[in-house]
Amino acid sequence: MQNLILASSSPRRKELLENLHLHFEVSSSDVDESFDPVLSPGEIVKELAHRKAQAVFKKHPDSYVIGSDTVVVKDGNVLGKPGSGKEAFTMLKSLSGSTHSVYTGVSIMTPENVITFYEKTDVVFWELTDEEINSYIGTGEPFDKAGAYGIQGIGSMLVKSITGDYFSVVGLPVSRTVRELRKAGYPLP
Repeated sequence: MQNLILASSSPRRKELLENLHLHFEVSSSDVDESFDPVLSPGEIVKELAHRKAQAVFKKHPDSYVIGSDTVVVKDGNVLGKPGSGKEAFTMLKSLSGSTHSVYTGVSIMTPENVITFYEKTDVVFWELTDEEINSYIGTGEPFDKAGAYGIQGIGSMLVKSITGDYFSVVGLPVSRTVRELRKAGYPLP
């Protein structure tokens, strides 16, 4: 059987694949995550996912490699991971009481194929008080997550509703990824 490698150090992506009982390795890729601001959000996440997968695939050219990247977009602005509490507060305040979009790109590289796609999910936040935002920031959860929140953790209390793939917001659109792996020839149950 071909090796399956997740090109990410994200514990959330790792857990999502583990939930499928897939045998895989993790090999994080330290690639430049800057992007051309003229690109659409979908193009940004596809490009970054491709870079991550490609960096790992170069070391493991006989494997199936999955790269992924997620961004949050509010009013045309791409929100990455906050660098400080102040930046997290600003991000969460901008998301409060409104709808934003989460884009997750995936790139699957194999010896024969490259499949790259993205999923978009719309997320509605409750109206948040400054106290709620500061309390959430105090948990430390916002700092390694695009848009300064994690839907699968304490940040779930901020979310009123979603339209789209929940797992894409977590960091990997599991169902579509599995389908694309099958198309690429990876043997799945």
